[in-house]
Amino acid sequence: MKFLKSLALVILSFLLFLSLSVFGLVLTLNQTILNPDFVISQVDKLDIPSLAEDILSEEIPPEAEEFMGEIMTEVANDTITDLEPWIKQQVSASIYSFYAYLEGRSERLSLVISLEPVKEGFRDNLWKAVLESPPPELAGLPPAEIEQALNEFWGEFSEQIPATFEFDEASLDPEVMAQLEQAKQIVGYIHLSYNALIGLILLLILGIVLINREVKGATRRLGTTFLSCGIPWFVGIFIAKHFAGTQLTQLEMPVYLQTWMPQFLNDLLAPLVMFSIGLLIAGVALLIVSFVYKRRQTEF
Repeated sequence: MKFLKSLALVILSFLLFLSLSVFGLVLTLNQTILNPDFVISQVDKLDIPSLAEDILSEEIPPEAEEFMGEIMTEVANDTITDLEPWIKQQVSASIYSFYAYLEGRSERLSLVISLEPVKEGFRDNLWKAVLESPPPELAGLPPAEIEQALNEFWGEFSEQIPATFEFDEASLDPEVMAQLEQAKQIVGYIHLSYNALIGLILLLILGIVLINREVKGATRRLGTTFLSCGIPWFVGIFIAKHFAGTQLTQLEMPVYLQTWMPQFLNDLLAPLVMFSIGLLIAGVALLIVSFVYKRRQTEF
């Protein structure tokens, strides 16, 4: 009977160790990558103007740069700076819409963003920049002729900017849609496992307590299990941070990403750090209880 009891405790402790380890990963995913609020907070920390500058530098047509020279890049940067709150608002709405589809709360993936604010802001900044400092092609011309040239240029240039940005299932390849369907299933399994693991951990703890039927044995076994799970996680996280930080310094990336990536890594691992600290505190507290309870028992 004693052998069976010890075997049952070993099995339950091992299952509790595995459950806590897996739960730490699932908890981190739920609070970070699978949490739209977390993703939006990370986007808000990005230097949007610098990021947009890199993107727009590749999207501005060559003929526009030939005509306007560096003015186009300057105008694009000013427009992005002016529209930064609007851009972040649209990005937030897009992220919520995507996660609603990914989590099954929305049956269709559909995103439509009007680009009229971008076109209007770009046009206003272009007019202002050209009138203040005309390019060589327009220098010396009367204001009426400059405005006429701008109207002609803008009429051709604005046609290359769509009125809306649309993103839905029809715009995606079948392979991408298949991958999204797989991602939806995985997200569903992760959310389900989160609640299932909480219930399983509670049952395993209850089983260990009932089999021991004494405070000293139960608290010592639970404390040891918590520590055996919390210590590797805590140490492993700091090793991973150091290794990742070393690798990031060797990568060639823009300055705004170099400052953003370390903070993103800290935020990404923060839930796992807190979880491991919680296990350490709980483990130490349970071990202390087990030893204090023993001493009190020997006094009587």
